[in-house]
Amino acid sequence: MTFTVNNPNNLGLRPGAVLFDLDNTLYPYLPAHEAGMRSIVEKAVTKFGLDPYDFKSVFARAREDIKHQLGSAASSHSRLLYFQRTFEYLGLRSQPVLSLEFEQTYWRNFLSAIELREGVREFLDLLARISIPRAIVTDLTSQIQFRKLVFLDLDQRFEYVVTSEESGADKPDAAVFKAVIEKLSPELEPVWMIGDNYLGDLIGAKNAICASTLGLRSELREHAADPQVDGVFDSFGDLERYVLDRGWE
Repeated sequence: MTFTVNNPNNLGLRPGAVLFDLDNTLYPYLPAHEAGMRSIVEKAVTKFGLDPYDFKSVFARAREDIKHQLGSAASSHSRLLYFQRTFEYLGLRSQPVLSLEFEQTYWRNFLSAIELREGVREFLDLLARISIPRAIVTDLTSQIQFRKLVFLDLDQRFEYVVTSEESGADKPDAAVFKAVIEKLSPELEPVWMIGDNYLGDLIGAKNAICASTLGLRSELREHAADPQVDGVFDSFGDLERYVLDRGWE
């Protein structure tokens, strides 16, 4: 477990606030998503006798069409729209009841499989103890992101949450970062942005609000040594130790 500082000047001062991405940063996204997808594939096979591969292929086509149609809008992530379009492509028309049922099945199983990364709560609690404000900056719609935070017992560990639904566009659009700074206070400097996505989280925050950027090494991969990434960590315990070692208590 290590914390690599690429740009010491950008991480040498006590942060005025720390921003966090949610999906795949505070928890691994893929295991939860796979659990959700397994549940809906099983439901499709049971209800319609569909071949699992055929259903997944149609679902993938529906998802890409919705994303292409809606662009960077938060609704481009809507599983409800994905299922509605899937049923339409299967020749079943829109099927509002089934679309809702499949959406709820997906998210219920997604949330059942979700697990925080090691050290997240401890790091957040440390920041709270030393009075460093914390906020979530995340894509997707507010309802499901709020549900995730409540399910993970994180809803009281952040002063503010800004979703792309509220700000009007997904990251790296500057609007989402500027919206959270307006809520926290424009005077808070420096601001750290912690995320897993090089372009969306880190470059987006760097360009929009001149944030100091910290990324998960396992997710950044070839971008881990990029000069735009100020620090790279393996676990949230690394960040906790760094803050303690700096004496910011």
